[in-house]
Amino acid sequence: MSDRYLDLVNSGLGRTLAARLGLPRPTPLRRYAVGQPVLDGPALVAGVGDAPLLAVVKPALVRAAVDVVEVGAGPGQATGRLGAVVLDASAARTVSDLEGVRAVLAPALKRLGPCGRVLLLGAAPERLGAPAQAATQRALEGIVRSVAKELRDGATANLLYGAGDGGPALASPLRFFLSARSAYVDGQALRVGPGTEEGAGHGDHPLAGKVAVVTGAARGIGAAIAEVLSRDGAEVICVDIPAAGDSLAAVANRVGGSTLQLDITATDAGELIAAHVARRHGRRLDVMVHNAGITRDKLLVNTDAERWASVLAVNLDAQLRINDVLLDATREGALADGGRVISVSSTSGIAGNRGQASYAASKAGVIGLVQALSAQVAGRGITVNAVAPGFIETEMTARMPIGTREVGRRINSLGQGGSPVDVAEAIAFLAQPDNTGVTGQVLRVCGQSLVGA
Repeated sequence: MSDRYLDLVNSGLGRTLAARLGLPRPTPLRRYAVGQPVLDGPALVAGVGDAPLLAVVKPALVRAAVDVVEVGAGPGQATGRLGAVVLDASAARTVSDLEGVRAVLAPALKRLGPCGRVLLLGAAPERLGAPAQAATQRALEGIVRSVAKELRDGATANLLYGAGDGGPALASPLRFFLSARSAYVDGQALRVGPGTEEGAGHGDHPLAGKVAVVTGAARGIGAAIAEVLSRDGAEVICVDIPAAGDSLAAVANRVGGSTLQLDITATDAGELIAAHVARRHGRRLDVMVHNAGITRDKLLVNTDAERWASVLAVNLDAQLRINDVLLDATREGALADGGRVISVSSTSGIAGNRGQASYAASKAGVIGLVQALSAQVAGRGITVNAVAPGFIETEMTARMPIGTREVGRRINSLGQGGSPVDVAEAIAFLAQPDNTGVTGQVLRVCGQSLVGA
């Protein structure tokens, strides 16, 4: 659905009117297209203290064809718009070290171009023993979340926490957060654990040769996920209920994939998925995306057992049962070692929402599933993550009352709703084979919504 306010204030007359009346003017976001450069401008790279992660960051940026400039690099590089600011603050250990963060960001933010990126790198606070050290690193979250709310013109600010020898695995998240793939990801802190960079994510088709299953693929976010995974090279199996068969077939035809009409709450759903993978693709599964979900909104006092059970069955219990089957290493068509499991949660699962106790329960349950399962399958090189969308422009949100819809669009740092492709880009990032260090994480795709902030 078109955002008429966004369109208006970015038109010629509307731009003038918004300026005169002091109205907010959200900026149309720069979104990814194949062949697009990572950044629209150079990246200013700096560090606090010995900045150990820069040894990974600089080569990764060079490989991604990003122009790198440094603080004090000379008069020829001292002016002009920046595409990004990347600051390694992982060595900060005292409160006074935070002055180094301010000293770099304060002048650099004035040079940040439209839809620019601010990316801080830190050390996971929970791995630091001294309270002062942990406090200093946790302070980076406050800085990033505040800067994200101060930025204008579609720019974003995010934080990557390294954990252990997280350096080698930083390259894939680094590219995602700097690129237009992360257009609607703002004010987030993501932890990157030990891993290796395998190098598969540098080309335009990082999922080439991979087989992916997407549930709820007939429309909306699910259809966008199927399209983006296919664009990135994956063979996609589109799954949805038989009643959505026509729409499902249309999506599969667009992406050159196959269809599997299936009620995921069926007791044999996992077995049917594995059998389809083996029969149609002749090998194991690489990426499992649990997107299918329903809502049955009612105040809890008015919610009956049947309505309650239906939401939990589709949104949570089905994922648990399907995972049990697909993680059986002896089963033909099951998830391969090094595979990816990605679930769609929601900001409602983080913050709750009036009239959505069942939905919020299911989406919070997904987060618990991801955190526990990721530890169980780490030995096989399998990662398990979730994305938590905020207000996304879909058929469902188009049916909202206009007042509710406008509030949903505006209560985030980017001042607009997201697109289904924004969720799909985050999932495609988590699905990449070289993204080895991100697991057990929940990545919010919400423009830094105030809901759950």
